[in-house]
Amino acid sequence: MKNIAFFFFAALFCVTVSGQIQTPVPSPAATVEQQVGLTNFTLKYSRPAMRGRTIFGDLVPYGQKWRTGANNNTTIAFDTKVTIAGKELTKGTYAIYTIPDENEWEVIFYTDTNNWGLPQNWDETKVALKTTAKVQEVPIEVENFTIMFDHLQNDSAQLIFAWGNTVANLKVDLPTDEIAMKSIDKVMKGPSAGDYFAAAVYFHDEEKDLQKAYEWITKAVEMGDPAAYWVLRRKSLIEADLGKKEEAIATARKSLAAAEKAGNQDYVKMNKESIEEWEGN
Repeated sequence: MKNIAFFFFAALFCVTVSGQIQTPVPSPAATVEQQVGLTNFTLKYSRPAMRGRTIFGDLVPYGQKWRTGANNNTTIAFDTKVTIAGKELTKGTYAIYTIPDENEWEVIFYTDTNNWGLPQNWDETKVALKTTAKVQEVPIEVENFTIMFDHLQNDSAQLIFAWGNTVANLKVDLPTDEIAMKSIDKVMKGPSAGDYFAAAVYFHDEEKDLQKAYEWITKAVEMGDPAAYWVLRRKSLIEADLGKKEEAIATARKSLAAAEKAGNQDYVKMNKESIEEWEGN
């Protein structure tokens, strides 16, 4: 029993010590965050080194799918739609796989990002977009595999893959003008009914300038859906707090009718109680 206990504690000690040892990984992980125009990109990948090896056509064979780095999936995420080679790719996160060749690379954006390297079973239905990247040789050697963004414009960028003497470039077009024009149009048209409602609610709840809250809630009613009983309800409460009892009762009746039509019994009850209270004073 003593021998068994000795070996048990010795093994436990070894496991504990080995669990504390930290060593560098051969292909360190990298995260690249880049804003281009009004689009935010996040790129995650691992960076293997050349270490004197011939890369493309040898370590990475031509004509075969490559994980595009090392270890887990190389992934790219963006928060707007993008366009690559005339094909639209919706916002989200994708694994990037490539098929390198001497003159061009096929670049594949794959919807399943939960793979260690290449998927065990390739599913063509998970391919969101396929395109080709131009390849060129450069006079300097890139020791560690590198993916980066360059040639940044308001509406485009180059996604660049570089290793050894090989650089592959892929242009990504962005909807910057579309987003900017929508934003400009919205702001230049002024606040929406929802903006006025939110501002009025805040001023009312925080007991700020009630007259300003009344101006805003009136605009919300004028601009918004006439059946929005919750907006009418708030307007009646602000009117009551301003001493406008007759207006408050009239507005509450409109809210009551809209709430009854919508089948919202909570607002029906609240409006009836408020009308009864205000008519009694």
